[in-house]
Amino acid sequence: MTEPKSDVPLIYLIAGEPSGDQLGARLMAALKQETGGKIRFAGIGGERMSAEGLESLFPISEISVMGLAEVLPHIPNILRRIKQTKEHILKIKPSALVTIDAPGFSLKVSKGLKGQSIPLIHYVAPSVWAWKPKRAEKVSRYLDHLLTLLPFEPPYFEKHGLETTFVGHPVLEGEQITEADRDAICDEFSLDPSAPILTVLPGSRRGEVLRLGPLFKEAVIELRKSLPNLQCVIPTVSNVRPFIDELIEQWPTPVRVIEGVKGKHKAFKCSDVALAASGTVALELAVDHVPTVVAYKVSPVTAFFAKFLLKIKYVSLANILLNREVQPELIQKNCNVPDIVKHISSLFRDRQKREDQIKGYTEAVAKLKAENHMPSIKAAKTILSVISASNK
Repeated sequence: MTEPKSDVPLIYLIAGEPSGDQLGARLMAALKQETGGKIRFAGIGGERMSAEGLESLFPISEISVMGLAEVLPHIPNILRRIKQTKEHILKIKPSALVTIDAPGFSLKVSKGLKGQSIPLIHYVAPSVWAWKPKRAEKVSRYLDHLLTLLPFEPPYFEKHGLETTFVGHPVLEGEQITEADRDAICDEFSLDPSAPILTVLPGSRRGEVLRLGPLFKEAVIELRKSLPNLQCVIPTVSNVRPFIDELIEQWPTPVRVIEGVKGKHKAFKCSDVALAASGTVALELAVDHVPTVVAYKVSPVTAFFAKFLLKIKYVSLANILLNREVQPELIQKNCNVPDIVKHISSLFRDRQKREDQIKGYTEAVAKLKAENHMPSIKAAKTILSVISASNK
């Protein structure tokens, strides 16, 4: 690729996992809107960013690894990809580098480019409020601007001199499905709207699905004993679809596997209750008002170190925002079949519990909104402003 023309910005984007790919795609669309299409992209992303016009340097599956024990075998290749990415950026000299989450990879690239006259912008703050708070000072030394999703994050970085903008959380830009569509959606998915419907979300990474999928399946088998008409919906993404297909062989209930963002939100709309891995999807369920139980388990090695590193009481963002448990959390030893069945059954049976969750969701989601613009537009405007200032 040749160097960009001075009047057509070239943005280098790096997303390292499916949630970052979705965030990156929305950002690309917003940047096109703000510039009237006079913008170009390079970098690393997944299928959603590719659909917006990004030709990824390599597949993001190579760097989408989570957990200490899980990442160790991949370190040599990740280090090679970091080197390759830095060399590519220096070769094409973009107007700005925008790294999206995945700090283990993207911030190592940014750090290696400090002093190269390329504005370094990071989208999604490292969770210094959860673990390793000293990272705030370290990243502030080499980043030029930080875009945060959560309202309480900017002070952690601003006190170290890093310009920071709260842009709002991307779940606010999710697909909206009206209540009136529920029966039609159930018909589309061949589900009975009068029978209980459970959305099952064992994760968007291979390791998560392999670790949580069998456990969630056993929980569904047990739930079926007290809910014989139970139906299941599994929203997923293409990179883990083969593992989901294998998981649902001999599945004990009627199950529908659905790909795509719109399909996922349709599934949420027709569901009564959800069982979800920890992550952004738990917050999406809160936005869509789906009563949810969050369950998560990592490898014993990762869990051992996490005990000493984590500084938070909750893992669900809805719970963190409210500093109380709105979504029940079943983590590590509590992530077991009997406890999952107990909490899911309770939500199906107890209407008041479901209503209390939904009230909490409304309160939590209100805290995610920044002023004036939707998150992607505000992020795009900030990025273009940083580029403009760097050219003066």
